[in-house]
Amino acid sequence: MKQYQADFSALFLRIALGVMFLAHGLTKLFVFTPAGTAQFFESLGFPGFVGYLTILFEIGGGIFLLLGILTRLIALLATIQMIVISFIHSGNGWSFSNAGGGWEYPAFMAVTALSLLILGGGKFSLLPAKYRQY
Repeated sequence: MKQYQADFSALFLRIALGVMFLAHGLTKLFVFTPAGTAQFFESLGFPGFVGYLTILFEIGGGIFLLLGILTRLIALLATIQMIVISFIHSGNGWSFSNAGGGWEYPAFMAVTALSLLILGGGKFSLLPAKYRQY
């Protein structure tokens, strides 16, 4: 693979994953509201503050991915988050259109984030080259 192919692949993955995280974080913020998100997390057995942290991570992490800032760190955290969500949804079956949401979408997002973790942010990120390893 030529370097420009890897750089464009990283850019496209960053944009796709960044937009998805941003969209989900903004939905939690403006549609479900922070209090509603916290209440939902409590219904799953998590402390309510985890809902607030999730909103912060999804919005902030989405922006960071779009800009190519701390790409590998954000991708690592996103991989962990999506694996946890996959397990939470595993009892609902495969399809995310099932009641309660299945696990295929978060599993796909986990693999996408893992791919970006391995690939890195690429040349088209805002950080200088010496900081792109993170």
